[in-house]
Amino acid sequence: MGRVRAEVTVAALASAAEELWYDTNRWPTFVDGLAHVAKVEGDWPRAGRVLWDTRADGRGRVDERVIEHEARVGQTVTVEDEKITGTQRVAFQPTSSGCRIVLSLDYRLKMDGPQSFIIDRFARRPMRDSLRRTLARFKRELEVGDQI
Repeated sequence: MGRVRAEVTVAALASAAEELWYDTNRWPTFVDGLAHVAKVEGDWPRAGRVLWDTRADGRGRVDERVIEHEARVGQTVTVEDEKITGTQRVAFQPTSSGCRIVLSLDYRLKMDGPQSFIIDRFARRPMRDSLRRTLARFKRELEVGDQI
């Protein structure tokens, strides 16, 4: 199993960051590779799931199902697409000047055999870069929203 992680510090309260993070209507502005949200089910973000589709060259259909949610702390979801299955965690950690958002993904490639180890070594960096792009865009979106 692989693990990737990224974090960003924002000059906003954890409550504001959390509000934006869970607003699936705003996901296309910051989630890396997302084309559109296809469906939101249940009591999102406390329970339920979100199905979203990536751009043509992306991961296909992504299924995120809530495992755990704690207001002002974070959320854990299972994530599955055509190539991986895993657990993604977002955490909101208050700081003296705003909050730090930590995004991590524990994943397993949907392939067996010895080649999976080699492929994972090449897949890890692009997945970490994707988390970093998501958080960089999230920070910009949050800062723009604060100015409106």
